[in-house]
Amino acid sequence: MIIGHGGNKQELADRIGCPVEEIIDMSSNLNPLGPPPEILNLIQENLSSLHALPEADALTMRKGFADFYGLDVGQVLAGNGTTWFIYALPKALNCKKVLISGPTYSDYNDACDMHQVESRQVTAIEEKGFSPDVDEISSLAHGADLVVICNPNNPTGALVSRDQIEYLVKKHSEVCFLVDESYLPFVPGAEEISLVSETGFPNLLVLSSMSKIFRIPGLRSGFLSGAESLMEKVFHHYQPWSVNSLAQAVISKVYQDPGFIRSFYDATRVFVLEETRVFKDELKECHGLHMVPGVTYFILAGLDGITAKDFCKDVGQDKILIRDCSNFKGLGPNFVRFSLKTRKENLTLARTIKGVLNHG
Repeated sequence: MIIGHGGNKQELADRIGCPVEEIIDMSSNLNPLGPPPEILNLIQENLSSLHALPEADALTMRKGFADFYGLDVGQVLAGNGTTWFIYALPKALNCKKVLISGPTYSDYNDACDMHQVESRQVTAIEEKGFSPDVDEISSLAHGADLVVICNPNNPTGALVSRDQIEYLVKKHSEVCFLVDESYLPFVPGAEEISLVSETGFPNLLVLSSMSKIFRIPGLRSGFLSGAESLMEKVFHHYQPWSVNSLAQAVISKVYQDPGFIRSFYDATRVFVLEETRVFKDELKECHGLHMVPGVTYFILAGLDGITAKDFCKDVGQDKILIRDCSNFKGLGPNFVRFSLKTRKENLTLARTIKGVLNHG
């Protein structure tokens, strides 16, 4: 397990000698507009749910998700965040070989290591904007039990089209594909890209997260959807009470108001598009920094003449925490990630970046 997914504000505060409350955390990929007041109210109103055991199979929560996406409840499982499923799937699917599209989130590989499952990463290259090579993935899919694609990808922000994923799923019917759509709700037109409702493929699984879009990572709530035959395999390895009582109560009620969900998604997408544009414009003349094209509100950037470790240290002097990406397999020591926040914070980061690079 990699320690350092982002968000270690206390470590930075201790290093520079300031209260942790003064640290601006731009290292963790969470919605700058969240959590919305409606969800904060639901959390407060449902604290008493902690006095009782949750539903062992999170059935009510699953029904809410299923209704929202037009699925049968048997095509959905709820878990303690999407990470629960990432670590459960190699064993549940009896995998021997897993192919991972990278550079990407380390837990896919760590989950394979936990279960002594052989894994291989097909690494997209910087010269192509880290856009996954679908033909290369296809050529290496033979012999794999599971292919993992994070879409859009963390940390590169690259997006694989729905047509390309369907091409792979159809061509390799003997291979299971796991598509992690944790960051897709941030992308305009996500509903046309998403495969979450496409349960006609017997070899397709989709991960969906509530944590990122609603900024509630500590509540731990995620979903796995797919054909019932695949769900049954996973359910054999499902631990009872895998989702806590508070998460079940809150998320079940969120899905009772689909209009709220859609309007919050829309507001987030408008906000993210504009703030990303402003941030990139502010740094377009900045030498020593090249931002990787992507569709997400977090931005991967390469550095010239300075390592990510030193750059993060220098930026941290201004009480800003960003992500050192040198521990992502397939990225070198010169990549960092910025997770955008409000206009004020984004412009503060841009000024700090220019100051660090100009000083260097």
